[in-house]
Amino acid sequence: MSLATRLNQLRLRRTQSLQQVADSIGVSKTHIWELEKGRSDNPSLEMLTKLANHFGVTIRSIIGEDPDSSADDKLAMMFRQAGDLGENDRAVLEVMIREMLNRNRTRGTDN
Repeated sequence: MSLATRLNQLRLRRTQSLQQVADSIGVSKTHIWELEKGRSDNPSLEMLTKLANHFGVTIRSIIGEDPDSSADDKLAMMFRQAGDLGENDRAVLEVMIREMLNRNRTRGTDN
């Protein structure tokens, strides 16, 4: 399946217009249309990241390298977004994760 087809399917599954996707990621409606029609088939990594974040999937699934993508898509998206945090916020996030893992180990659960 082509990038164009995958993007179109993701957008239609969310019942979003070309304009809604374009506004969400900060590009023109025409650019999204060109991607979906295969007329612009080499988007930048930045564009792929924005699209993946918008649709809540991995970059690998958008470009077709992960046909069996699963719930891990959400985790991958959160990891990418954590990269945009400042050093202090990353430290806070690290402490939070450690605390949650410790709590789950103590309770013997993974929730």
